[in-house]
Amino acid sequence: MVIQKEIVLHARSRGFHLVTKEIVAQLPELQTINKGICHIFIQHTSASLTINENADPTVRKDFETHFRHAIPDGAPYFEHDLEGNDDMPAHLKASILGSSVIIPIRNGKLWLGTWQGIYLGEHRSYGGERTLIVTIIGE
Repeated sequence: MVIQKEIVLHARSRGFHLVTKEIVAQLPELQTINKGICHIFIQHTSASLTINENADPTVRKDFETHFRHAIPDGAPYFEHDLEGNDDMPAHLKASILGSSVIIPIRNGKLWLGTWQGIYLGEHRSYGGERTLIVTIIGE
């Protein structure tokens, strides 16, 4: 069985946001899968997806602090700034972290580790809604 659908995440401020519950809430089909794979792809070049700590919110804060330090807004060596001084830094952060995650499915649920969750890395100050393409392959 293959299921493919588009889902939308509501707009968020810049930072790293735990979005596992929001994604799963839009995937009732997941409950019908005994075992399989879920591929989640973000259709944006200034936001990213990654999997990490789901319990302590300071981890998400530290992610943002690190990336702001490592890839600062408005660095004088960036030429691409058509949409503001956070434009090129957002593209770099998205490329470093990636545009998709792959998660196993078991007994109708994403088979994440105990302390794992899906993060949306919102790298723009005003990124807006984010569209995800979810492909589930399973039985």
